[in-house]
Amino acid sequence: MADVNPEGGGRSALRHFLASEAAGGILLIATAILALVVANSGFHHAYEAMLHAPIGPTLSPGRDPPTVHFWINDGLMAVFFLLVGLEIKREFIDGRLSTWEKRRLPVIAAAVGMLVPALIFLAVAAGRPELRSGWAIPAATDIAFAIGVLALLGKRAPTSLKLFLTTVAIADDLGAVAIIALAYTEKLDTLALGAAAAILILLYVLGKSGVVRLWPYILGAVLLWYAVLLSGVHATVAGVLAATVVPIVKTPGAPDSPHSPLHRIEHGLAPWVAFLIVPLFGFANAGISLEDVSIAALMAPLPLGVAAGLFLGKQLGIFGAVRLSVGLGFARPLRGETWLQVYGVAVLCGIGFTMSLFIGTLAFPGRPDLIEEAKLGILTGSFLSAIIGFLLLRFAPPHPRLAEEERRMAAEIEADGDIDGDPLSRAGTKL
Repeated sequence: MADVNPEGGGRSALRHFLASEAAGGILLIATAILALVVANSGFHHAYEAMLHAPIGPTLSPGRDPPTVHFWINDGLMAVFFLLVGLEIKREFIDGRLSTWEKRRLPVIAAAVGMLVPALIFLAVAAGRPELRSGWAIPAATDIAFAIGVLALLGKRAPTSLKLFLTTVAIADDLGAVAIIALAYTEKLDTLALGAAAAILILLYVLGKSGVVRLWPYILGAVLLWYAVLLSGVHATVAGVLAATVVPIVKTPGAPDSPHSPLHRIEHGLAPWVAFLIVPLFGFANAGISLEDVSIAALMAPLPLGVAAGLFLGKQLGIFGAVRLSVGLGFARPLRGETWLQVYGVAVLCGIGFTMSLFIGTLAFPGRPDLIEEAKLGILTGSFLSAIIGFLLLRFAPPHPRLAEEERRMAAEIEADGDIDGDPLSRAGTKL
């Protein structure tokens, strides 16, 4: 059932979605700062001991007992990736990425915006072969963090800019998931992989048979997570795989169906992911010691390559792709924004934080020293992108048609909680 106000009028689902993402992003920023403070205070040793404390039974023979850090990065983040997968599926089937015309610009921008940072990283780290596995660290965009920064701008960040950032980040997430599954899997257990495939097929059959109860899909997702964990593929990929077989009831131009398992799971998970899982991940992974940080440390190949990839690569790749696509007629220009505002959003896409931190832990297993260096580059590139992107958008003159566009979009939102039949704006639906 869609959110309604006491007077019976429809609540703006789009505004609900953007407000939730913005609030989650601001909370993520706060927890990242808190982690840095704790890691550089007298509580540093207690912080490290808490993260590496064993908790729970050993999950398979030959494995170390799981730690708090494991449950956050491999367990809770699988729920994050489940939500990411649900959002990607919804957008490709019934949303802003449902046709090639709709997905052309954000997909091209996301693809080039992942390629250029990777190339910059490889160029900077060319003399250090052991660093090459970190090429994907600067390739991802943190949607919650970026929208949180946009929220601080108020009306200086038009709704259409937020929608563009969201669609680029969703396409970006799809690429990041593929990278995690393909580039960071070394050894496979075929028996466990077969079990995962069997579970996935069973869930697919349930969906095609019209099963709309949620518990079979939730139970199946948990079993799938365990099978993928044993297979050698990173366990979080199970979240995205499970999302692909959750049925969706298409509702173009209308509020989400209360009978759609995908929408019900998505809206049930969204607040937990935004306000608990992602901030907890940020707190557990952003805490690095700044005691030995110097200009020389920042200029080392790994942190420099990551920071340059995020700050320079993202803005050059995304803005260049958009400008070239529009100039060559491959895509239509965005409505109601100046090129300076589009450039500002491209700079904000250099906030890699959550996904970059996650990929950093996969790129250098068993090398905590390199993981710490990567974190330094991620924090540097992300905060530079946040500050410069914020300043660009704060002082960029608005487009002359901005007021008219905002009034039109606000009228459409208040009328039916939707823009051009876009389910992205229908995230206000509850379980």
